[in-house]
Amino acid sequence: MIRRIIGKRRPAPSLAGISLEEELALLRVELMYGLRVNREAYLRRKVDEREELAVRMLDSEPTAMLAELRGSLERSVRPTVVDLQSKRALPRQDPEPA
Repeated sequence: MIRRIIGKRRPAPSLAGISLEEELALLRVELMYGLRVNREAYLRRKVDEREELAVRMLDSEPTAMLAELRGSLERSVRPTVVDLQSKRALPRQDPEPA
């Protein structure tokens, strides 16, 4: 029965392991949220994401990837405009003492 269960499992991830920074982040999640993180599943997902990224990079042109990254950056960072003249024009009033 044990052989049948082991035979159905996915092969072990090809990564060397979890980096120290990742392990600390996983421990922080476990302590802060009371969750239990499955390290094997984490490594499998990491491998899958790496393979997906490699496929995406092979299938797309560098200029298209650059345009996509630039667009993503522009959407995530909203420029903030501050009018310094209006900030200076407002007189500062101290609250009256009680």
